[in-house]
Amino acid sequence: QVQLVESGGGLVQPGGSLRLSCAASTSIFSLSTMGWYRQAPGEQRELVAIVTYGGSTNYADSVKGRFTLSRDSAGNTVYLQMKSLKPEDTAVYYCNARKWNLDYWGQGTQVTVSS
Repeated sequence: QVQLVESGGGLVQPGGSLRLSCAASTSIFSLSTMGWYRQAPGEQRELVAIVTYGGSTNYADSVKGRFTLSRDSAGNTVYLQMKSLKPEDTAVYYCNARKWNLDYWGQGTQVTVSS
């Protein structure tokens, strides 16, 4: 079992920045992947960015160049730095961890981009 605790969501104006954090109850190096998904109202949950055990990162095309996923090499936390935010980035953001082909989810944090 892996517990995930998220923080950092909120309301931001278009063009602004936010940083999301996700702390896992286990070492991130024991996980296959860890990262973020998001779900807007009426939409399916979609991948935003993930990092693999080996350190490779994958981003959705819609966030490339604006979002950066990093991990704490000494601990159990990943960070999603979001810049140049757009209204279409508005969604509930969920932290995800995969271990032994099982998916674990955080409770979700709301990100709203609006003027």
